[in-house]
Amino acid sequence: MITIGILIFPQVEELDFVAPFEVLSYSNKITPDSTRVLLIAENSDPIEAFNGMKVIPHTTLATCPPLDIIVVPGGKGRLAAMRNTAITEFIRAQSHHAKFTASVCTGALILAAAGLLANKKATTYHTAFDELKTYTVDVLTQKVVQDGRIITSAGVSSGIELGLYLLKLLFGASMAQEVADKIEYSINVEQI
Repeated sequence: MITIGILIFPQVEELDFVAPFEVLSYSNKITPDSTRVLLIAENSDPIEAFNGMKVIPHTTLATCPPLDIIVVPGGKGRLAAMRNTAITEFIRAQSHHAKFTASVCTGALILAAAGLLANKKATTYHTAFDELKTYTVDVLTQKVVQDGRIITSAGVSSGIELGLYLLKLLFGASMAQEVADKIEYSINVEQI
């Protein structure tokens, strides 16, 4: 079983974390016990996302198990998250042993603040390209960009593509395509 952690924080953009959560969890409907997807927050209090959704995390930064994959979403709350040393240190620590460290939208800027994107290729939300470049990042306009063990995805809905891309890497294109078909998301996973 692959353990995947999705970081959440106050004012996180809902679709940034819900889209990859849905896609990565859906694999269990095809191959039971293939993934375990956890929502991780600084503490166990409910998190209020940007549009008002309230979410209770599965685990905290302190109690989170070692992750095979960590996903960092964005949103308005990323500004505080970027300055939160508990969050950036957690991301750095988990990324040392994780197979992949990934981001959705402006979550790439949290990865950059954690020091993980310097001199790498990455993408983010289109209005944040210039800000990401200030971290010596080679910013690309693709939906999903992989540079070694770091995978970034563009704007809000690209979390779906990120999830499918990760499933393709982990379980193969046929599994990823089956998930895309089952959630009625029209895409050829070979092209992401």
